[in-house]
Parts: sequence; structure tokens; C-alpha cells
Amino acid sequence: MGIVQGRAASGGTAVTRATRTVAAGAVVASLALAACSGASGEGRTEIVFFQFKPEAVDFFTEAAARFEEENPDIRVTVDNVPSAETAMRIRLVKEDAPDVLTFNGNGTFGEFASAGVFADFADSPLLDGITPAYVDVVQSLGADTPGAVNGIPFAANASGVLYNVELFAEHGREVPTTWTELIETAQYFEGEGIYPFFGMLADAWTAQSPLAPLTAQTQPEGFFEDRFAGEVTFLAGWAEAIEKEGTLFEYTQPDPAAFGYEEGTRAFAAGESAMLLIGSYAVPQIRSFDPEFTVGTFALPATDDPARTTLVSGVDVVLSASVDTPHREEVDRFLAFLLEPELVEEYAEQQVAIPTLEGLRNDDPALAGIQSYIEEGRIVGFTDHQFIQAIPLGPLLQQYLIDRNAEAFLEGLDDNWDRVAQRRTWGLGAVEDS
Repeated sequence: MGIVQGRAASGGTAVTRATRTVAAGAVVASLALAACSGASGEGRTEIVFFQFKPEAVDFFTEAAARFEEENPDIRVTVDNVPSAETAMRIRLVKEDAPDVLTFNGNGTFGEFASAGVFADFADSPLLDGITPAYVDVVQSLGADTPGAVNGIPFAANASGVLYNVELFAEHGREVPTTWTELIETAQYFEGEGIYPFFGMLADAWTAQSPLAPLTAQTQPEGFFEDRFAGEVTFLAGWAEAIEKEGTLFEYTQPDPAAFGYEEGTRAFAAGESAMLLIGSYAVPQIRSFDPEFTVGTFALPATDDPARTTLVSGVDVVLSASVDTPHREEVDRFLAFLLEPELVEEYAEQQVAIPTLEGLRNDDPALAGIQSYIEEGRIVGFTDHQFIQAIPLGPLLQQYLIDRNAEAFLEGLDDNWDRVAQRRTWGLGAVEDS
């Protein structure tokens, strides 16, 4: 199975290279960030490409080489970095911002965007054909001015539930569509001597995966806008979601805090649990242990009303550029190249990712259970992406799932949020409060 290219929803025409050809465009800004590139010794313009995703090193390195073949006047220096968020902070402190970059669409991206680090693509043809829902997700992370779009969605993922297709079929189980059915399914497998879920709490971030759909479906409307304004608290707004997350972790193997992501994905691939509370991004890892393993995916239902179930889908890879790059024309050419449908298809196939271009669909069987949500636009961004590094959401959540003190967790989250928000705003509160 591969990627199916259809006709773009916008304007009824297919996404082509021609629609992505971009004229030179300079962005005027006042930040004191200096680009670290310039003319190369061979008379070519050098642009520095900061690339954050370790699983995609080969893909983006090869893509840069192919771009250079088609654009002999440009040299792309690929900087594949570990600990990307720390590496980017160091670059900014040194006034050494990369010309072009990939970054995870999370709270740190929003923090940088709100600070005016990245160029604004709101009026750029580079956004032509990008699914509007994913543009909205990027904007919700943060923007330097009202209406700005400081990143281009390149690839998305989804956070729900992975399940063992063959095991479900063997036991005659249907995919649950309500919260009650989900718990009944967990109870059934537990009664059969099979772990319903495999907990991976040794890596604290894994607990945020089920948190995202639970909070998205149960928190009050406009929750984060109100939280930034100090009008609501996590203690009040997240109480139901946190209680339900605790319920899910009652159906894991003993001592889930002793096992991490690699151990959990390996155990799932070995058939030790019926489900895994993790996103689609884990599929390649699972298949690395057993390429023939049949992975299914469904949106996690947090209520008993299927109409309220939404798919949490975030922008796993955002493309952007330094607001101060002196080589915006060359950068835009490179970005247009990366956004060509053939490259987007290739990346999505390799990474089991969700294409962000309208008219493209990844037909990998692992994504079949969530395709209807994507096609209908029933998606929301990751709620945990509204947090920046200074707020220790993962460790606090990990501790809650060990000691089950929900009140302490939520009060601690409120305290940490308020302390950080006093000196900086970002995400959904950044533009209004800056």
C-alpha cells in the first residue's frame, strides 16, 4: 500500500510543482538574529538546513542532494542535530539562526514563533494546497503577530490507540467507538489473560499520548485561551480527563513505570498486549521488530457520544525559515522543492505519516481506521503541545500515574503554568497577551 494522490480540494486542481514556484520574498524584521550562511567558495549560495528528526536523516539528506542537482547555484548544508530544541536555543543565543529548518510542531516551536524567530508564510504561495486544518494547528502553537503563519505543515501524525488486528479478530472484538466500549474491551482482554494496554511510563512522555485526546474531548470549549487569561484552572478543566487516564492505566501490565517506549513497542509487536496508548508515529518502530505485525489504529473515544470523538492529529514536521535569512529566494526554492507531492508521498510512506497536502492520502493499512476523521476534518491539535519545556507536564503526569493523586497533579500543573506564564506567553495566548 502507498500514497494515493487525488485532486486538491482547493480550486479543484491537482497539486503540482508549478503551483509551488515562489518568487523571491524578503521578510523585514527587527530581531538581532544573523544567518550563518553566505556565498560559498564555488560561487554558489550556501543555505544551512537545520534538521531535527533522527528517523528522517537519510530522507532529508538525500532530498537536499537532489535539490542541489536541480539547482546548481545553491549548496544546502544539512545540519542533523540531536536534542534539537536545545541546539536551536544555543544557535539563537549565538545569533546563528539556520536559514531553513524542520522542527516538531510543539510548544517550543510555538515559543520560538511567538518570539519572532521564524518567517511569516501567511501570504506565501508555499501554503497553497496545504490542508487548512493543519495550518490552524501550526497557528495555534504560536505566532509573532495576529494572523501570522510561522511554519508550513509538512507531515502530520495522529494520537489514538494502536491495536493488534489479528488478536481482535481472533477474539471477535469490534473496535470500540465509545468510552464505555473501550473499558469493556479492556476488561474483556484482561479476563482472557491478555494485557489490555502496555504501559511505558519509564519514558514519561508516553503518558501524554492518551492525555491529548482525553483532554481535547472533555475540557471546556476555549479552555487554553481562558487558561492563558487566568480565567480557568487545570484543576477544574482537566479533572475528568485525568480521572479517565488513571482508569486506562489500571489495565496495563504490572509496574508500567519499569518499562519504556522501546520495551513497550517490542512487547506489543510480540503480541503481549491487545492495545497500545500511543500515536501512529510508533508504527515504524513496531514493524522494525516484526514487519508482518498487523497494526490497526482508532481514535480514542473519551465520551459515550461517538459524534464527539475527534482525532488528535499534530504537525510532526514543520518547515520554516529564519526571519532574518539573507537568502529568502533560495530558501523558498528549497521549501517549494520539499513540498512537491512526490517528496511528500515518499516521506509519508517511509514514516507512516499523514500527508498535509490536500489530495494526498496515505493508504498504509495502519492508518485505515482514522482516515475518515482526516478526510472529514474532524481533527484537533495536541493539547500537550500548548506546554513549553519549562512546564514539566511529562514528569508530573508520570508521578500521578504512579501515586494516583489527581488533585496534587492538577494543582502542581496549575502552579507550574502560572509561574512560567508570568514571564512569557506563547501558543494560544501569545499574540493577545504579548
